[in-house]
Amino acid sequence: MTRILVADDHVVVRAGVRRVLEDLSNYEVVAEAADGKEAIVKAIETKPDVVVLDYALPLMNGSEVTRQIRAQLPRTEVLVFTMHDSEELIEEALKAGARGYLLKSDANRDLIEAVASVAGHRPFFTNKVTDTLLKRYFNGSGQPSSGSILTNRERGVVQLIAEGHSNKQVATVLNISAKTVETHRAAVMRKLNYSSSAALVRYAIRNQLVQA
Repeated sequence: MTRILVADDHVVVRAGVRRVLEDLSNYEVVAEAADGKEAIVKAIETKPDVVVLDYALPLMNGSEVTRQIRAQLPRTEVLVFTMHDSEELIEEALKAGARGYLLKSDANRDLIEAVASVAGHRPFFTNKVTDTLLKRYFNGSGQPSSGSILTNRERGVVQLIAEGHSNKQVATVLNISAKTVETHRAAVMRKLNYSSSAALVRYAIRNQLVQA
């Protein structure tokens, strides 16, 4: 029996994934989560074989959730399940340890195959994502891409700020000090050459860290 955790902030998506998978006798959805923090807690509690994980979760993005789950549960595989095919997001998710990346637009065709593949510790990418990865890697010149200008932790800080959290709240969510949050925030502002929180919010929306 393959044990699965479904993490998505939309109830209808969680219910749909559960229904599709539990129609098959060899899959069991052992837990659901509505935000990144809850996804990590539920994963540690239930130790699933596969986490089907939306990238754009509240509190923590998919990359940070993936990194923490993989660090604590190395046998648990992560399938990122999202509407976003951004090159940067795909790269960040894979660097964090995701085994697969499935677009929600491909779910009807590929969800079961994707879960089966990552449950067997094999990678899974739909065709569009594979094409995106190849373009990203070769970058038109045969050379690997240099990746995101921000670190994954900096992206997590930006997401929480854009969601309206104070430095103290960001520190609590990420389990770091408020001073460290301020350091990350200052580094982001310097890298992006921004001078206001409003500019950070626009960056977060533009780069799909939060939903407008």
